[in-house]
Amino acid sequence: MSEGRDTFWIKFIERIFGLVLIVIGAIQLYLSVTSDLGGFTVLFATIGLVMVIIGVLLLVVKPPE
Repeated sequence: MSEGRDTFWIKFIERIFGLVLIVIGAIQLYLSVTSDLGGFTVLFATIGLVMVIIGVLLLVVKPPE
């Protein structure tokens, strides 16, 4: 009986973490592209894009049951 609740909370936290990664990654991507960071623009934009991709994967991919 407690296993059903455990998987619910794991899925819930995974979705919340995915949303947080998407938001933080999108903000980082926007700020790194719009501001003048010199040579670090590509680095921070890439990190932001990777965070957004990981967040989307956490939302889309279903864990095995």
